[in-house]
Amino acid sequence: VRLLTADFGLVAAYVAGGRGRHLRPVLIPGNTVDAEITARTEAQLPWARIELLESRGPWLGEPLQSAAIGWATALAAAALPERHAYPPLYAALHALLDAICLAPSARGWVPALLSYETLVMRELGYGVADPGPADTDWASIMIAFDALGRALARYPLADQRRDVMAARSQLGDRLARIGN
Repeated sequence: VRLLTADFGLVAAYVAGGRGRHLRPVLIPGNTVDAEITARTEAQLPWARIELLESRGPWLGEPLQSAAIGWATALAAAALPERHAYPPLYAALHALLDAICLAPSARGWVPALLSYETLVMRELGYGVADPGPADTDWASIMIAFDALGRALARYPLADQRRDVMAARSQLGDRLARIGN
């Protein structure tokens, strides 16, 4: 598994039985878990014992929320370097996932998603313009979504564009249906 932690950043670890029927639902993207991570040496892949704290599983059955959770977690996993702490990104991702799950519609969380993407770019050292106020019309939000997508594909995800950007493309297709 790859876990995003507030103190240590992105950490890869081995979870015994992670593909089994008991732990597989715990290890889905977006879930909040308590992890006890141990390793004998720094060079060794650590072991992790995982306990579920908060599940995002119920929202993975919803097409729009599922695509958003998949994209937000894929962005963090692909763009962030391992073992570098980014506490603002950790807090922002947790808040974004809560917004995706609790907002009554996508219009409530898409501006937060754009702010999260902008924060990722800034934390990694890429200057990018702020997407703008959250109360703009849907067409302006989608223009900002497209512009940020081009910047993400060009800079932090340039070498992984095909795999990771496919998740964003799927989300963009689903969001475009809202405006029609």
